[in-house]
Amino acid sequence: MSVDWDAQAEVFDDEPDHGLRDPQVRAAWARRLESWLPHRAGDVLDLGCGTGSLSLLAAERGHRVTGVDRSLPMLERARAKLAGRDAVFLPGDAAAPPVGEQRFDTVLVRHVLWALPDPARALRHWRDLLRPHGRLVLVEGVWGTLSPVGIPAARLTALLAPLARDIRVEDLTDDPLLWGKTVDDERYAVVATV
Repeated sequence: MSVDWDAQAEVFDDEPDHGLRDPQVRAAWARRLESWLPHRAGDVLDLGCGTGSLSLLAAERGHRVTGVDRSLPMLERARAKLAGRDAVFLPGDAAAPPVGEQRFDTVLVRHVLWALPDPARALRHWRDLLRPHGRLVLVEGVWGTLSPVGIPAARLTALLAPLARDIRVEDLTDDPLLWGKTVDDERYAVVATV
């Protein structure tokens, strides 16, 4: 699937779960992030950050955020959203983010892993970007019925098994507040501690 993310930037936040403009949708994501991210302020790497909606929620909890996205128009919107916050946004590939030797407490990735050519390699690299006892927070799913795309939870947990000491899967399908509507495809989050 090929999407022109630069062209999508202008309307990306119109989707309830992208822009988090609806107070109920925003609150639902904030509650989830509160349970997924460390309770103490730390360094969060938001890969495929898009317009920065999850980055903003993390920054509001006191975390220092580094966002990475290939789309410059998406990054412009993220920078505007987080103006004045402890956040930096870098253009780059989510599979190989341009962060040098910097290490993070959390790598946060939403709806990106399924689209990468080598998810196992990306996961290994992301694990190496974590500090000891860091965590991967991966929000993924399988979308569509005729020609589904995505990564099933079972496959993702199998890829993570040799990389993490604790893996927790949360079903997100039955929470319409997260999506701004009822959904019937597979949506989930995996929180993996290394």
